[in-house]
Amino acid sequence: MLSRHFLRSKVLQALYANQIGGSTDPLKEFDYHIEKLNELGILQVGLMVRMLDVGERVIEEGKKKFRPTDAEKTPNRKFLHNEYLRRMADNLELKQHIEHWGGCWQTHEDLLREAFIDFRKQNTYCEYLSHPDTNFQQDKELAINLFRYLMNRDALVTTMAERSLLWEDDFEQIAQYNFMMLKTLDQDSLHQATPWPIMFDPRIEKDVADLDFARQLLQRALDGRHETDQMIKARLQGWEFERVATIDILLINMAVAELENCPTIPEKVTIDEYIELSKEFSSERSRLFINGILDKLLLELRSKGRINKTGRGLASDPQQ
Repeated sequence: MLSRHFLRSKVLQALYANQIGGSTDPLKEFDYHIEKLNELGILQVGLMVRMLDVGERVIEEGKKKFRPTDAEKTPNRKFLHNEYLRRMADNLELKQHIEHWGGCWQTHEDLLREAFIDFRKQNTYCEYLSHPDTNFQQDKELAINLFRYLMNRDALVTTMAERSLLWEDDFEQIAQYNFMMLKTLDQDSLHQATPWPIMFDPRIEKDVADLDFARQLLQRALDGRHETDQMIKARLQGWEFERVATIDILLINMAVAELENCPTIPEKVTIDEYIELSKEFSSERSRLFINGILDKLLLELRSKGRINKTGRGLASDPQQ
């Protein structure tokens, strides 16, 4: 499920950690980071399932008040029968993942209770209850609105982010992946025996291929770092290598490693990817610097016969 662009950003972070902190096994740390992304993804969707139990308790608490209102005496239990959420709760794989990764919510019942009570005040929830009957699509829309609401609730986000320093930068991206995944699920694909989509699934060929790409990119960038640094130094004019931002050097290293070792990825795709990454992790000035250096290095690599493209890599402007 993770895009190659996102995986490239994880490779960059692994290289930076190795450069700054001197991590002894960048590949091992990279694999650990990917595993933690699976955990984060399950923590996020697991919140939706927990809301069913929380909602049940809140409704029962209302009925037991000393002086309950009429609405509390005869509560609307429609949310508790939401077919989309119930199918999620019954999914065997999701249950296993939540048991493995999602147990932290057991110690934060107060936060979950407050979140449900506030969600009941939202217009989408009130409108949902106002219809006497609903279909699966309406249940799904309410569930997805619930996910969006939970992912924007600061107390819950902070609680999840505190479990790992790795998640502060990744939270929004993983939430977006989950949001898009939840929108694809329907009555045919969401049942008890359905394999639950996770961030990296070793059963999916594309996931394995993309992760292999990222791991090889990391290793090639590490192996070729010294030589590429020398190539960059030779192209600097009126600028000392030591004054160039570390992120910029690492991005160029990654781009050279990809140009030389990924024959099915076109040159233009590679260059564009690292320009985009420079926008995310560096500055406007860095983007221009990286673009200029890569243009020069590309010509040098071509002249030395070190770039050999095949298949889709020969296309001038494909998607990768």
